[in-house]
Amino acid sequence: MAAVRPGLGRIIPGSSILFLCDMQEKFRHVLFFPQIVSVAARMLKVAQLLDVPVVLTEQYPQGLGPTVPELGAEGLQPRSKTCFSMVPAVQQELDARPQLRSVLLCGLETQACILHTALDLLDQGLQVHVVVDACTSRSQVDRLVALSRMRQSGAFLSTSEGLILQLVGDAAHPRFKEIQKIIKEPAPDSGLLGLFHGQNPLFR
Repeated sequence: MAAVRPGLGRIIPGSSILFLCDMQEKFRHVLFFPQIVSVAARMLKVAQLLDVPVVLTEQYPQGLGPTVPELGAEGLQPRSKTCFSMVPAVQQELDARPQLRSVLLCGLETQACILHTALDLLDQGLQVHVVVDACTSRSQVDRLVALSRMRQSGAFLSTSEGLILQLVGDAAHPRFKEIQKIIKEPAPDSGLLGLFHGQNPLFR
């Protein structure tokens, strides 16, 4: 079978990993925080059903608190960090997976830890899929420009449902009925329509 063309951004469970970035108590004031945590929780449930590995980080948890319980990540051991990028904290996990090709990235803030993580992963030759409805910022201008910046650098911008359906691939998949229940209700609105309104020139 021919190799998958890297530029297409196709993802399969066996060569993918889910990154959950810094969804902590002290960030509850960030705009659309409940919505992006809800969407990230969907991604986590699907990853667990499809045996996609998951890594979770917390930015300076002594000051910013633990991961919020509604993410449903109690079974994960969070990696503490102070660096904006997740990569130094999880490099060992990346090195242990030579088959890894794609990283699915959720969390906050988009212009800080998400952007830095994406650039570090791209620098290592990995495909980065930013889950746009699972990333946010205090400033929606920062969010918009950071998404555009990552796209300029070669990251793929996708919705959670689009990525979930890529991962499952086929309605005949043995876990499809369970996944269908997760995505039956549309993902909550996290303000993206406002960002894309009027064909914003940053996304042309």
